[in-house]
Amino acid sequence: MKNKYFYKNPKTLLNKGTGFLSGYTHSLNPYTGCTFGCSYCYVRQLPVSTFRKEAWGTWVDIKNQAADIFSKELRRAKSKGKVTIFMSSSTDPYQPVEYKEEVTRSLLKVMVEDPPDFLFVQTRSPLVRRDIDLLYRLEGRVRVSMTIETDREDIRKHFTPDAPPIQARFKTLQLLKEAGVPAQATIAPMLPSSEHFADKLLPLVNRVCIDDYFMGDGSGGRRTRSLNIGALYESLGLEDWYHPAAYKTVYERFLHVFREEQLYVSKEGFIPDLG
Repeated sequence: MKNKYFYKNPKTLLNKGTGFLSGYTHSLNPYTGCTFGCSYCYVRQLPVSTFRKEAWGTWVDIKNQAADIFSKELRRAKSKGKVTIFMSSSTDPYQPVEYKEEVTRSLLKVMVEDPPDFLFVQTRSPLVRRDIDLLYRLEGRVRVSMTIETDREDIRKHFTPDAPPIQARFKTLQLLKEAGVPAQATIAPMLPSSEHFADKLLPLVNRVCIDDYFMGDGSGGRRTRSLNIGALYESLGLEDWYHPAAYKTVYERFLHVFREEQLYVSKEGFIPDLG
């Protein structure tokens, strides 16, 4: 199915940080919609998706004049106090259309000139490496959070067939580290993985966040259950991984490789770092 792209003229870009993101003053979404279309994405259950006639994962709204709008909003927000930004809460800022449109890059350029107190960049895309030049200039005010739900490419293909390969994400973490850009690996939502997952991440990051559907979908796992993800686990014979206690197995494995202070669980792994 061919993806559909729409150009929109938003009045605002910054949204108030609420719920899971209440530690942030604002969330920032360069796009609406996401063509990675991950099977478990909780945004499928939100009004932004349910009120569209197109299926989630097949459409993207591209925001015109985003940098100009954001620049004014950022200035206004900073005049009122600290500004901490989570980018992005309901889309991937580095999904494929960003190669061409560069909306996310334009927003980063604004922040380099007028930095927020902290920027958290959440993505599963190797494209973030393109913007290392800008991320580096944000110095201690930024963290890139690379989603790596599993180290098993066969599992990735079952759950997120249109998302980037795992190996490319590992490589991106290596490039971020070499460039001196603060980064973490975010195992969220945690998918079935091998016993060697932690060993593969150890040379790349000194910070790992582990989250699952039950802690991280904003509804105690109800949104995910309504997507019938359990049936996918059953079809693969992996029902034990779809359980509120399953994350403890992964946490224990990582504890053998990482120090306890390098491991974070769910919301604590996303809290702004204000130094």
